[in-house]
Parts: sequence; structure tokens; C-alpha cells
Amino acid sequence: MVISNEGILVILFVGLVAGWLAGKIVRGTGFGIIGDILVGIAGALLASLLFPRLGIRLGTGLVSEIAYSTIGAIILLMIVRLLRTRRRW
Repeated sequence: MVISNEGILVILFVGLVAGWLAGKIVRGTGFGIIGDILVGIAGALLASLLFPRLGIRLGTGLVSEIAYSTIGAIILLMIVRLLRTRRRW
């Protein structure tokens, strides 16, 4: 699979938006802009693996990719929040 420069920019844009949205929804666990992009990209990967296996489809296009990525990033941020609270004990 070959990803063009435009494809990389779209992935970064979707990751940025998804990470930012997830950081706003799950307050107190933001990681800054770079961390939010990474969480958004990881959330996109998580959602792309998880949702088809569950039979969940949100549609096509950029908006659905942002929705997938945001939901995946929220799941990741909740996991990070659980791990952080358990380490403090």
C-alpha cells in the first residue's frame, strides 16, 4: 500500500480533529497537540479494527472517518484514564 503526501495530510488532519474532540469529551486527559494527533490516529486504527467486527457502520467520507477516529480515541483515553488512576493507588 502506498500513501501519498496528501493521504498523510488527511490522516494527520483526521487524527488532529479526532484527538481534539476526544480530549474535549473526556476532560482532563488531553496530551497536547502532538499527543492528541497520536491518540486520534491510534483511535482511528482501533476503530477500523473494532467496528467492522461488531458490524457498526457510520457511512463514508471524511466526516465518518472523523467520527470513527473520535470514538476510538475516546475509548483509548478512557483506558489511559483507568490505568492512570490505578497507578496512583
